[in-house]
Order: sequence, then structure tokens, then C-alpha cells
Amino acid sequence: MKLKKKFHTLVSHFFKSKRTLYELNKNIIAELLASGKQSLPDIFQELKSSPSGLSHNEARGRLRKYGHNEVAHEKPPTWYELLLNNVKNPFVVLMAILAVVSLFLGQYDSVVIIFFMIIVSVLMRFIQEFRSSKAAEKLRALVSTKATVIRRTTEEAQPESHEINMKLLVPGDIIHLSAGDMVPADVRLISSKELSVSQSSLSGESFPIEKSENFKPQEYAANPLDMHNLCFMGTNVLNGTATAIVLKTNNNTFLGTLAKSITGHRTLTSFDIGINKVTWLLIQFILIMVPCIFLINGFTKGDWLQALLFSLAVAIGLTPEMLPMIVTANLARGAIQMSKSKVVVKQLNAIQNFGAMDVLCTDKTGTLTQDHIILEKHLDAEGNENEEVLYYGFLNSFYQTGLKNLLDAAVLAHKEIEKKMNLNQAYQKIDEIPFDFSRRRMSVVVQKTPEIHLLVCKGAVEEILSACSLVKINGARLPITGEVKQKLDALKNGLSADGLRVLGVCFKEFPAVRGKEYKASDEQELVFMGFLAFLDPPKLSAEKALAKLNAYGVSVKILTGDNELVAQKICRWVNLKHEGTLLGTEIDALNEDDLKIAVDKTTIFAKLTPLQKSRIISSLKSNGHTVGFLGDGINDAPALREADIGISVDNAVDIAKESADIIMLEKNLMFLGEGVIEGRRTFGNIIKYIKMALSSNFGNVFSVVGASAFLPFLPMLSVQILLQNLLYDLSQTSIPFDRVDEEFLLQPHKWDPTGIAKFMVYIGPISSLFDYVTFGVMWFIFAANSESTQALFQSGWFIEGLLSQTLIVHMIRTQKIPFIQSCASLPLMLTTLLIMAVGIYIPYSLIGASIGLVPLPHTYFYWLLLILLSYCTLTQVVKVWFIKRFNYWL
Repeated sequence: MKLKKKFHTLVSHFFKSKRTLYELNKNIIAELLASGKQSLPDIFQELKSSPSGLSHNEARGRLRKYGHNEVAHEKPPTWYELLLNNVKNPFVVLMAILAVVSLFLGQYDSVVIIFFMIIVSVLMRFIQEFRSSKAAEKLRALVSTKATVIRRTTEEAQPESHEINMKLLVPGDIIHLSAGDMVPADVRLISSKELSVSQSSLSGESFPIEKSENFKPQEYAANPLDMHNLCFMGTNVLNGTATAIVLKTNNNTFLGTLAKSITGHRTLTSFDIGINKVTWLLIQFILIMVPCIFLINGFTKGDWLQALLFSLAVAIGLTPEMLPMIVTANLARGAIQMSKSKVVVKQLNAIQNFGAMDVLCTDKTGTLTQDHIILEKHLDAEGNENEEVLYYGFLNSFYQTGLKNLLDAAVLAHKEIEKKMNLNQAYQKIDEIPFDFSRRRMSVVVQKTPEIHLLVCKGAVEEILSACSLVKINGARLPITGEVKQKLDALKNGLSADGLRVLGVCFKEFPAVRGKEYKASDEQELVFMGFLAFLDPPKLSAEKALAKLNAYGVSVKILTGDNELVAQKICRWVNLKHEGTLLGTEIDALNEDDLKIAVDKTTIFAKLTPLQKSRIISSLKSNGHTVGFLGDGINDAPALREADIGISVDNAVDIAKESADIIMLEKNLMFLGEGVIEGRRTFGNIIKYIKMALSSNFGNVFSVVGASAFLPFLPMLSVQILLQNLLYDLSQTSIPFDRVDEEFLLQPHKWDPTGIAKFMVYIGPISSLFDYVTFGVMWFIFAANSESTQALFQSGWFIEGLLSQTLIVHMIRTQKIPFIQSCASLPLMLTTLLIMAVGIYIPYSLIGASIGLVPLPHTYFYWLLLILLSYCTLTQVVKVWFIKRFNYWL
């Protein structure tokens, strides 16, 4: 189950309403409670496992027995489920009802056309959704969550550590957890070190929970989440390390009991809500107007059967049955196009938010910089190169087992140090105090001599100095006075101002005591050794990528845990305009109103905690921005959930990938810029169809009502309306392949129902005006003004109505002058030309004759050309006025 905002919200709701989740599956809850109280030897015996783990053969057998370690989730529907879902569309149901009524009334031609329209609509949407579903599954397969498991190649072999896909875990597996990992199953701890786990995704509790393998009966209650020796699938490790045995997998986990109850309940985005509003608005419009048209025709013509058939045909004509297919096709094509830019869309509807994004918040590492860190300097407390500082830093990085990062990799790249220090023989690891985001440092303890344990600590300079009381200068250990502290700060600031990431290194010697367990409280009165300074050069593409995002209306803000001097230097390197800096401590001092003002005026937010990142994004959203957040660390998970569009990378920690809506297969802002453009292109083509459908339908109502009231005969037979609507629908199927004007792509766009309503009211009646002109031409010029000549009248309006509706596609798709300043894509151009040609030909064909259409005199087409040119001209004039008046078009 993908852990996203929807999941956290639903679970929190359960707890806030005091509903106990344990009723969902009492057996599993009881088994977890029992596992927490059992001794480890009993658990090993019950699961037929051992501290050395399972063999590969045994694991494969258990995988066949228990199945993949995947909880209930929104699995891709089967082909028949997709087909059924499309049949249940409200527009399809409405047309099916009309078809049944037509069948009952003996209008078999109408029945054939209606069912043909249903089949075209359903099949086209089904094909698009089936293709997009398969494509999305292939894309999601590129993103996997890993687990570190201890297994043996054979029963007699030594256990080895392997990184495998989380879904391959089985009960009895022994796993290793460290900071940044998502807990891949329900597990019982075997051993742990400073382990802290966030259970907010299950309990709604925002504070981390300390976990330990120790058996504490007095702590156990009816709630497994309160058991400190159990960890649960879907939670994530904030700091520390642990070894654990897998108790339960897949739907048998605590998370699985909940997931089964909420599968399929996806939180609606603003785009979903907007589409639903349009759908039901149209249905309500049809339900109101169609009875009116029926009554008007019934009273004026006296033929109530024909009035009923005509009103049913109008109902179908007003139904945008292609809307679901157009939306799905656009989103699917957008996701596939974005995948070509190495951007994986986990949720199709996220594309709209991607295109609407106007603020991107990101860390600097790996996005603005190369993510290839080099250890540039190793300096003592006086700023001199000192190899002993590198020795101590190497000891720390070499022996730590927690969350190794790129800084550790840069230190360990100095392979010659390992040989010089003779690490494997000269030192023996005793203990480790893992990294966490509050201390911002980590320590290892090694045995230097039989009598001495050496604690080596490495981390953020401020946190290192806060734990130090002495400094080593020229071999002597001196107190850290105020003057010394100032010199050390000045040296660190100078390195940071040069764009270097600086860590401090310190140590302390302890008497060797067998069995002593070292804790964070031992990190005090340490001896400061010096600095490790790292360089992460800026990416060559970063400046170009930022300029592109800026050109497309996306401002970039830096949210980093690093110091402000490094961030400012990076901004200068990549030419990112720096409009202010806020530190985490300063943010804490601001109330919500002051922070809302500050966030818009600030480019760099430095020395941030995870919750401060989330708070910044919340403030930006409250200011009306659509905010994207790009992060890959465990400390980025809250911000990824808070953002409108969470973006992560494939090599991110598990919880970051699970929290994101979109995954970049490479951490490159150039790909992100391409994704933003594709998101806007997708939204642009969707909004084109919606505005075309609404304005056309709104105009048709005026035409039909007027014709019904004043003509002595029906302006078109029901079967003619149905055929006209079918042809018009077919002309719209290529809209997803249309190009979008560059001007539209330059700015982010949000869903605006009020804007659509204005568009409908101002643009729709234009078509009615020229329908009435056509009525006048047919009535007065061609004398089609009696029941004996009604076929000529109906043929004239059939062609004019179809051609004007088809042409309006080209008028509405761009704010420029169509065909001159902006041309449609070749597929859309060919589709509309083909449909127009077919529409003109039908009155001269056997099909036309069978439905009451007749050939038109050649002089009609002169009038038709004049009407269509006038229609396009007036539409362009109104379009220019509309843009000046409201400052938007699509």
C-alpha cells in the first residue's frame, strides 16, 4: 500500500473518532500481542528460524506458502473491470436509458446510432485506460522498495546480508533496520541501538517512539502499537539501528488489516472535484432543459411522440460522452510522455498539480549540485592540513553501520588510510551511537588498547562543539575559551562561504569496561580535533534548468539542513536570485501570519528540521501557491506529504519514495522542467475539450429552444441529431494529440470552475446566433418553410451545425488567430477535415436519404461559406475582447 497523504488522513480519522482498529482483525491483533510477550527463543522455534536467518531455499518455499509481501492496495483492474467501470459512466447510463426508450417507441434507427455512440465512447475510453494501466504498471515497476535481509545460501553456510525487494520477505526472515528505512513487515526486535520509529502513519501520533528489544510486561496493553519490542509495516526508522525477525507479512500485518478496509478510497484532488462538478452540472442542465424542449414542441407541433423523440435526441446531443475518454487519454499520454523524460507518475491525476506548480522547494544536494562529494580538506583547529583529523574521520565512517551518506563515501574513498591505520588489526569495534536529526552527529567506539576505548564523534560543527570542552592544538589539549570558540567559528564560516560542507571531528578516551553500553549521554566533554571540508560542485545543467523553470513561472526555494553560507554560495554558482535567508531558529520564533509573509520573500531556508520544512510548505500553500517539494531523505518525508506534489528520486530512502506522487529516475531539474511542461500541456488539452463541449452545448440549447418555439416542424429529426453528434464526437478524439501554445505553457494554471462558467456564457450563444442566421437563409432564401420542404431545412442545418461545431475546435484551442498564428496538430487537423467532408457528403448519400436528408442546391454552399467565415470572425472578435476583459482564455 502506498503511504500517502490519504493514508495518514484516514488512519488519523479512525483514531480521533476513538474507533479501535483492532476490531478489523482480532486474530491478527491477538497474535501480535502474543508475539510481543513471547521470549525470543520461543519465537525462533515457532517460526522455525534462527539468528542466522533462513536459507534461500527455505525462503522460496515460504514465499510460495505466504505469498508476496504486499498488502491490499488498489491493484490494476482487470480488463473486464475496466470495461464495466466505463459502462457505469453517468453519461453512458443516460444514453442507454434513451436507447431503451427509443426502442420502446419503435425508433430503431435511433437505437442503432445511440448504441454505436455508446460502443465508440466505451471502447475508446477502455482502450486508453487499459493501455495507460499497463504503462503505469511498467513505470511503477521501475521504482522498488528494498529491505536488508540476512540469509544463507545453504543450511550450513555462513549468513550473509542481502538487499532484496521488500515484497520477497517471508515470516522468519532476519532483517536489519537503520535510519531512513521503512519497516517492511511486522517484526519483533532481536537487538537495537538508539532505535526511534515514527508510527504516525498508523497511530496519528506525531512524536517518534523509542523501541527496544527488552521485555517489559508492564508496558503491554491491548494495543500492539504500545509494545516497544514490536515494529510495524509502513512505519519508518528515524534514527538508530536494529536487527529483527519478521513475524507477519502482506495482509496479515497490522497495516494489512487497515489497508483492506480503506482500499479504493482515494482522496479526490481539485481536478477530480472539478471534473465531477462539470459532469453533474451538465446532467442537471440536461434534466432541466430537455423536459422544457419536450413541452415546447409538444404544445407547438401537437405531435407528442415526435416531441419526445426530438427531446431525447437533444439530450444525447447535450451529453459530452467523450469527456471521460478525453480526460483519461490526455492523462495517460501525459504520463507516458513524462516517462520519456525519466519521470514516473505514480498517480495519473498528479499530472494536473505538476503543471499547476508555481513554487518548487528543494534541497541543494544532488539537484543544484553534482551529488558527487569530494573530501577537499582535513584541517586541525588552527586551519592547517592534518592527517590525524582524516584518520579519526575515517575511523568513524568505516565502523558505522547506520545511514551512510555521500560524506562518508567521500571519506572512505581514501583507501590508503585504511592500509596505513591497519584498521582490521589495530582496532576492534565496541559500540556505536547512531545518528539522529536532533543531535546531528554520530559516534563509534573502538578498542584502541586493552585498557582504552576510543569514542570518535563526527557531525555538524555546531553540535560537535556543543559537546566539546577541550581542543587539540599542536598535540596539547587546551580548554575551549570564548576566544578559541570565535576562531573555530570563523574558520568554519570561511570554509562554508567558499561553498564547502563542513563537519567537525572530536574524540574521547574511556577506560575499557567489558559490556559497557555507550549512549548519547556519553557524548560530552569531548576533545575537538578539527574539520572535514567537502565540496559538492554545482551541476553544469543547474543554471540552465533553473532559468527554464523561472521562464515557465516556477520559482525555486532552497530548503536545507545545511548552513546558510554554503546554500548562498551554491545560489551564486547557479545564478539563482537570492531574495533572503531564514534559519530554522528564526522560523520557530515566527507566528503563522508572520511566516506567511516571510516565505514569499525568502529564497533560502537553512538549518531546518523536518517539521520546519513541512511548516514552510504549509505556509506557501496557504498563500495560494501550488507547491512542489523535491526530497530524497527521511527528513523530507513530512514535507513530501504536505506538498501539493511530492517529488522524489529512485535512489531515495524508502519512506521518501512512498510519500511522493512522482518519482524522477534521475535527480535532474532538467527532467523536472520537462515534466512541468508536459503537465501543463496535458491540462491544456483537457480544458480545451471541456470548454468546447460546454460552450457548444450551451449554444445548442438556445438554438433548439428557438427553433422549437417558432418553426411549424422539427428543425432536425432525432436520428439526424444523433448522427450529427456522433460525427462531432469522433472529430474530438484527436484532441489529446494536439499541441498547446507556448504562451499557455509559460504560466501555471489551476482548475477554475468559475472561469469555465464565464466562458460558456460568453462564447456559447455565438453559435446560436449563426444557427438563427442559417434558419433565416433556409426559410427565406431557399423557401424551406413548410412541412413539404422541411427535409431541405433540416439538411441545411445539419451541415451548418456540424461544420460550425467542428470549426469551433480550432477557434477555441488557441488564443491566437487560428490557421494563421497557431495551427492544430496534424492528427486534429486531419480528423476535423475528414468529419467535415463526411458531413457534407451525407445528404447526398443513401445514408442521408434513409434518415430524411436531401441534397442541397450548390448556391447553399456560398451562403454556408459566408456564415462560417462570419462565425469564425465574430468568435475571434469576442475572443480578443474576452481575453482583454478577463485576462485569460483557456
